[in-house]
Amino acid sequence: MLPRFFPTRLKKAASSLLHKSWKCSAQNHAHVKYLAAQRSTFGKIRYLNTSCALDTDKESENERSSKKAKTGIMLVNMGGPSTLDEVHDFLFRLFSDKDLIPLPAQSRLAPWIAKRRTPTIKEQYSKIGGGSPIRKWTEKQGHEMIKLLDEISPETAPHKCYIGFRYADPLTEDTLEEIEKDGLDRVVAFTQYPQYSCSTTGSSLNAIYRFYKNRNMESNVKWSVIDRWPTHPGLIEAFAGSIKNELEKFPETAQNEVVILFSAHSLPMSVVNRGDSYPAEVAASVHGVMEKLEWSNPYRVVWQSKVGPLPWLGPSTEEAIKGLCKNGQKYMLLVPIAFTSDHIETLYELDIEYMEETAQKAGVEMIRRAASLNDNPIFIKAMADIVKSHLESKAVCSTQLPLRCPMCVNITCNETKEFFRNQKIK
Repeated sequence: MLPRFFPTRLKKAASSLLHKSWKCSAQNHAHVKYLAAQRSTFGKIRYLNTSCALDTDKESENERSSKKAKTGIMLVNMGGPSTLDEVHDFLFRLFSDKDLIPLPAQSRLAPWIAKRRTPTIKEQYSKIGGGSPIRKWTEKQGHEMIKLLDEISPETAPHKCYIGFRYADPLTEDTLEEIEKDGLDRVVAFTQYPQYSCSTTGSSLNAIYRFYKNRNMESNVKWSVIDRWPTHPGLIEAFAGSIKNELEKFPETAQNEVVILFSAHSLPMSVVNRGDSYPAEVAASVHGVMEKLEWSNPYRVVWQSKVGPLPWLGPSTEEAIKGLCKNGQKYMLLVPIAFTSDHIETLYELDIEYMEETAQKAGVEMIRRAASLNDNPIFIKAMADIVKSHLESKAVCSTQLPLRCPMCVNITCNETKEFFRNQKIK
């Protein structure tokens, strides 16, 4: 899954990079203010190494820290720059990842592309508060999840949460070093992508494998992985509740006419045609949510963040908004079905780029976005339940993970699958 930061052309990039300015319309001003208020609410969250810790609830945190953790839970995700100064390094790491973006002469192209893209991406982050809130939300989610886990799974307690981002602090490799220093012998890699893709979760798992492959010392850590959870009842319930809450803000007479657009990060068809399970798992999530809603509204699955001229999954979110409006649909609700917290794809791409500019130009009468999961109590409970069930199962991974895509071309992918398959869980 290529990120939206990828340039449309690698050659003659200087002439092809477009700089856009974005303005918030009065139509959705209140919604944007609400999101800004959400971001400022967590301004007091601090960072503690690579584990999940908050200034709130210091006493209980210190009590848990005084006991040696028995089980580690490592939340893995792409991450995002917390400040504007971190944008360049974030982009450099992203474009250097062959699992995500295989490029010719990658070691030379990656720093060049990162340098060229940094000003544009900095401008986008400046419009959503000066950085990505994904670390703050992940720390909050992990902190609350661990508190629940210690209560509902005492046999595997005390638990400790770690965060491992691929392209931003705390980096996966740094987190793995901390895990080794802490002396844990049981750790679960818990992907924060509900729907699996080789380009996202697969890349994070490859990073874990490479860390241990390149490490000279033996490790006592026994790893297992929660590699996908697209239809977990708690995930479905959280999304359905968020949709219901937002539908109530439309005119009462039009609520059943609102078209629900489930927007997920797109994927190049070259990856899909290799056999990546991501599109099917996104569809499974959408089916589960609509079933929970008793099929109350018309809906479509749409795909955002496409870049470049090659074929990607479609229709794009932007073109779907335009096309539906042209066909007479004036009420729409965007749902970020593949994201578990707010970050640039929700706060900038959906809220500003699509809801403000695209919808306004197309003539949409009313468009809203369902709130991201963030610290939704139903979602936090789902996270704890997923981990508890996984630990009780003694499984190393899902039955899907060991299966390579039929047309897989990544040798590391097979080695990673072997690494996890050979873990011995007692």
